[in-house]
Amino acid sequence: MAYDKFNILTSTAVPLPIENVDTDQIIPARFLKATERVGFGDNLFRDWRYNQDNTLKEDFVLNQDKFSGKILVGGKNFGSGSSREHAAWAVYDYGFRCVVSSFFADIFRGNCLNIGVLPVQVSAEFLQKIFDAVESDPATELEVNLPEQKITLLPTGESESFDINDYKKNNMLNGFDDIDYLLNIKKDIAAFAENTPL
Repeated sequence: MAYDKFNILTSTAVPLPIENVDTDQIIPARFLKATERVGFGDNLFRDWRYNQDNTLKEDFVLNQDKFSGKILVGGKNFGSGSSREHAAWAVYDYGFRCVVSSFFADIFRGNCLNIGVLPVQVSAEFLQKIFDAVESDPATELEVNLPEQKITLLPTGESESFDINDYKKNNMLNGFDDIDYLLNIKKDIAAFAENTPL
């Protein structure tokens, strides 16, 4: 399934300064029955967003009007726990296109890259600067530059580089998942097969 191309994202951010956010907190297990990627955003952080009577928990960051944007900033070890793809689907379906943290669980990172959410790993010091800036002024913008692999705190101009696999980077720049990539090089595959002896 193709997704939005990612090039340069400039956006405000939603701060979630909690460490060890696991996939069961991102999308609780009781919401995993669906097999399509749509609708999961409604239940992103469900148990943190809602009371048992389905009323909003006003103190949770996603329920505070002052915070918005396409960038989610999380604490260290974001996306730990089970390997459910649905956690990344929920992040994407809610509207986030980038998650920033000082450390990601490997499987969650891979699941994000497979569906068009860019995981940006920064130093603990730079992460704290982002938290401080966004919490003191929710209008603070970040620029995430995928071609240059750089994230910038725009009010101060401070920036850090981040790593990404070249294959995944190319896919994100083109809006490809793994199948889209193969379809895009279908002619090359056919030519290789035709010119390769059995």
